[in-house]
Amino acid sequence: MSSILTNNSAMVALQTLNGINSNLAKTQSEISTGKSVATAKDNSAIWAISKVMESDVAGFNSIADSLAVGESTTAVASAGAEQIVDVLEEMRELAVAGISETADHGKIDADMEQKEQQILSIIDAAQFNGVNLLKTDTDGNGGTGLTVLSSLDRAGANDVANSNAPTVSTITVASADFEADLDVAGRTAIADSASAETALGEIEGYLQVAVDGAATLGASAKRISDQSDFIGKLTDSMKSGIGALVDTDMEEASARLQALQVQQQLGTQSLSIANQAPQTLLSLFR
Repeated sequence: MSSILTNNSAMVALQTLNGINSNLAKTQSEISTGKSVATAKDNSAIWAISKVMESDVAGFNSIADSLAVGESTTAVASAGAEQIVDVLEEMRELAVAGISETADHGKIDADMEQKEQQILSIIDAAQFNGVNLLKTDTDGNGGTGLTVLSSLDRAGANDVANSNAPTVSTITVASADFEADLDVAGRTAIADSASAETALGEIEGYLQVAVDGAATLGASAKRISDQSDFIGKLTDSMKSGIGALVDTDMEEASARLQALQVQQQLGTQSLSIANQAPQTLLSLFR
């Protein structure tokens, strides 16, 4: 039965064309934004996961900054400690020379005093961003070390009610405290062979303290550096994971766009043909 009031063919063609236009608009949006899941209505589950991961990436970026500052602070202290070890080795050589009866003990002691001042100057200067890990008070506020934000850890889904919220991990770097442990200004003055031998024993003790402190600071610097490398790789992996979830496959979208444009043209022609069908009824009334 044909009707001039109800054109079923036109309705079907219109529905098809509307569907094609909707898919075409979605594809064009994916291409223009670069995201297949740009809003929650596109895919609520994937969108929620991506937002949690993006939040974690932002957190890891802040952690990377904290690690960079911590690494620099520890590196400065480590460099200062290593320099102090070199100066103490020079002092030990002077003390050994002073044990000789023919040595000029006055000049040797004068050289020792200069090197003592050099050590004290290194201790005072080995600070970064107001933190000095070679001093008793590392930050001027009674601090005894440096706490570095190192990781953001999560077990299970992001659910505060079930205690699955991320937790923060830190790396603590203790002060080497050369200010208290290296009393170079209190060493025995070299006036003769006997006092030079006594000073040598004291310097040997200072040298062991400095070597231990430098080694500890170096190990801490290495740990922070390794953690910084790991956080960088982890952040890159998370960004890739987010991209795999929400980014548009541009090759696929391009092919789909071409197909939908052809379908749109065919749909438009189909609707035009369906709209012209009732006109054939006019021939019955001639």
